[in-house]
Amino acid sequence: MRDSPPPPWYYRQSGVIPYRYGADGPEVLLITSRTRKRWILPKGVVEPGLDAVASAANEAFEEAGVKGRLAEPSVGSFAYAKWEGICTVEVFAMTVEEVLDDWPERAERTRRWLPLAEAAGLADDPGASDLIRRLGETLAAGA
Repeated sequence: MRDSPPPPWYYRQSGVIPYRYGADGPEVLLITSRTRKRWILPKGVVEPGLDAVASAANEAFEEAGVKGRLAEPSVGSFAYAKWEGICTVEVFAMTVEEVLDDWPERAERTRRWLPLAEAAGLADDPGASDLIRRLGETLAAGA
């Protein structure tokens, strides 16, 4: 438990919507949060010295065990309450190129590939759900 609030830069975060094409179309990878086991996107604090894209790629590896290409610009952002403040998460679409069997947070999280609509419905944060839907629209348009 934290005795004092985190530094202001903790509230700037980035994350990814990891996706791939399965037999029935695009699929999104969701992971569980470490403590409450909610279904979320891989995300975290943008560490000093990293830009949002590099930080998002790092979170995808550490939390979900995936590597791939991140598309710029971001698909958007969402905000959520944490550490007695509001975190803003810039989210990038990630075309997954490699799914690892072993990754840093494997013992702490579960991951699950889902069709876009199901992933949007299962994601715990409404902002993340909206961004998953937006990615689906973009992919459907062939952009």
